[in-house]
Amino acid sequence: MAKQKSSIFKKIMISIFLMILLIGGIGGYWAYRNLYQSNVNLGDKKSVVIYIPTGSSFEDVVRILGENNLLKNRSSFEFLAEKKKYKDAVKPGKYRILAKMSNNALINLLRAGIQEPIEINFNGLHTVDQLMIRVGRRIEADSSQLLHAVHDVDFIEKYGFNPDNIQALFIPNTYQFYWNTSVEEFFDRMAKEYKQFWTEERKNKAKKIGYSQTEVTILASIVQSEQCCDNDEKRIIAGLYINRLKEDMPLQSDPTVIYAIGDFSIQRVSTAQTRIQSPYNTYVNKGLPPGPIAFAQQSSIDAVLNYEENDFIYMCAKEDLSGKHYFAKTYDQHCVYAKKYRDALNTRNIH
Repeated sequence: MAKQKSSIFKKIMISIFLMILLIGGIGGYWAYRNLYQSNVNLGDKKSVVIYIPTGSSFEDVVRILGENNLLKNRSSFEFLAEKKKYKDAVKPGKYRILAKMSNNALINLLRAGIQEPIEINFNGLHTVDQLMIRVGRRIEADSSQLLHAVHDVDFIEKYGFNPDNIQALFIPNTYQFYWNTSVEEFFDRMAKEYKQFWTEERKNKAKKIGYSQTEVTILASIVQSEQCCDNDEKRIIAGLYINRLKEDMPLQSDPTVIYAIGDFSIQRVSTAQTRIQSPYNTYVNKGLPPGPIAFAQQSSIDAVLNYEENDFIYMCAKEDLSGKHYFAKTYDQHCVYAKKYRDALNTRNIH
C-alpha cells in the first residue's frame, strides 16, 4: 500500500514538474518573442525614418509606428515598453528604424534618443533668408519661425548683430544637427561655431588692419564674390579693395550691385544697373555695404586678414572667362583690360 502511495506521489510530482516546465517554456517563448524576435515590418526595405515631434506622448509614438505600418504585433511592443519604462521616457527626434528589429532593440533606440543626425551646408546659397528656408526644411523648427527670428532685432542683438549684418554670424561649413533642434538651439550652435572660428589670432589681425570682425567678413564676402576659388588672388583683391577704402574711393564691385538687385543669374552688370539706389551698391556708396553680400568662407576671411599689400586700384576679369583677373595701378591700363573683357562678352553674346 505504501509503495502504491509512493508511486502515485511520484507521478503527481512528475506531472507538476512537467507542468512547470511547460509553463516556463511558454513564458520563455513569450519573453523571447517580446524581447528578441523581430517585430518590425519593413517589407523589402532595409530601413525607414520616422519623426517623433517635440511633446509627443507614448500614444503618439504608437500612432506614428502604426501609421507607418511598422509593427507586426502592437500589443507585444506596448507590453515591453511598459516594462522598460519607455512610456514615460519618450524623446523627440528623427529615428532610423532597421528591418527585423526586435521590440527590445527598437525600444532601446527610442528610449535612449539615438537619433540620425541631419546635415546642413551652405552650397548655392546667397542670402540669409535662403539659409533659413533650407534649415527649416531639415529641422523641426519651420522656416517661418527661423525667418522671423533672423529679422527680429531683439533676438539677434543677443548675438551681437543686427538684421543687416546677421549674415556675418554664419561661417560656411557642413554642420550636423538633430532634427528636433529649436530656433534658439540653431542660432546658439552657429554662435558657438563663430566664436571658435574667431580665434585670438584672427581677432588681433583684424585689429591690426583696422577693421572689426564684421567688417572683415563683409569685405571677405565681396572678395569671395569676385574670386570664389583662387586663394592667392583673393589676397590680391583684398589688398586692392583696402587701397580703395584708404583712398576714400567707392569699391565699385559688380557683385554688390547684383546682390542689391537680388537677381543672382546676372552675368553682366549694365551701366544703368550700377546707378540703382541701394545701400549695397558700392558704385553709388563709398565704404563697405551694411552687411555681407554672401556667406564668406573661412579662406575668404583669412584672405582679408592676410591681404597682399600692393599698389593696385583697378581690376577686371580676364577675357578667357577663367575667373581670373587683371590688376592695374592706372586707369589707362585698366581701360585696356576692360575692352578685352567687353569684347569677349560681346563675342559670346553675353548681355
